[in-house]
Amino acid sequence: MSKIGKLSISIPEKVKVALNGNLLNIEGPLGKKVLNLDLKIFDLNILEGKEVSIKPKIIDENTKKLWGMNRSLLNNAIIGASTGYEKILELSGVGYRAAIKGKILNLQLGFSHDINFDIPDELKITVEKQTIIKITGSDKQLVGMTASKIKSIRPPEPYKGKGIKEKGQYILRKEGKKK
Repeated sequence: MSKIGKLSISIPEKVKVALNGNLLNIEGPLGKKVLNLDLKIFDLNILEGKEVSIKPKIIDENTKKLWGMNRSLLNNAIIGASTGYEKILELSGVGYRAAIKGKILNLQLGFSHDINFDIPDELKITVEKQTIIKITGSDKQLVGMTASKIKSIRPPEPYKGKGIKEKGQYILRKEGKKK
């Protein structure tokens, strides 16, 4: 049995879940998501629009792995459609700042040039106090991937801690050279 897969998912009032063939449509106040489920392997039960449960037809090693993953994908899509996801990035360093110009995030990170990062259409990025970037959206994977791409432009370094980090991320600090 999959520990995660056997748990049922409660659907918030604002979210609608409908099954059309192999496609599961999830619609909420923050967006729409379409999941492709393999109904040859899984049974999907929608109970009066309030709960969803997923169970494999035949339990073996492969379906156990897919069971938990599909349940997590379904849960993430429902949470994204109702409340959404958010990542907060912090810029630390002298002269490091961010600004939004239309659909482009402009970053000044101590390089000889500015970095322009294109904002995906499904996401909303806001800049607070020039050093805090807030990424919000309904797709968990897209929010995390965008945050990771922005962090990879200037990862935090261990001596002074300068760079882009997530809020609450611990940076292992090293001691400098001794005389």
